[in-house]
Amino acid sequence: MKYWIMKSEPDVFGIDDLAKRPRKTEHWDGIRNYQVRNMLRDDMQKGDEAFFYHSSCKEPGIAGIIRIVKAAYPDHTAFDPESKYHDPKSDPANPRWLMVDVQLVRKFARVIGLPELRSHPALADLLILRRGNRLSITPISKKHWDYILRLEAKSS
Repeated sequence: MKYWIMKSEPDVFGIDDLAKRPRKTEHWDGIRNYQVRNMLRDDMQKGDEAFFYHSSCKEPGIAGIIRIVKAAYPDHTAFDPESKYHDPKSDPANPRWLMVDVQLVRKFARVIGLPELRSHPALADLLILRRGNRLSITPISKKHWDYILRLEAKSS
């Protein structure tokens, strides 16, 4: 099993939106970065887990845990001219963009905020903490995963 951090803006699609979906499951669409697309295609598998990270908001941080319940498949929004994620160069016969399905495992009692994450030297090499990192999905080590879970447990 691999671990990830998956970022979304809560005013677009947040953890509460996922909680309201049937079976608390939704596709994770709109990836338009080749590096992230390659991670979806080559590295992310059904059963992997991810922290759901709220970004570009008043309180950015980790809001809960999600599980990958369907491995990468073509992102249909790339073919829809009405979608904000439409890519006229993406061909259904040879799709350029992929998505996965995620399911809510649990929402945290509180968001583990970016300042708190930055305050822990043990997390200093997390990709999301690096200046200039704009990737919406990043891998995370089991060591960092467990450390963040301990932070969440301390707040309960």
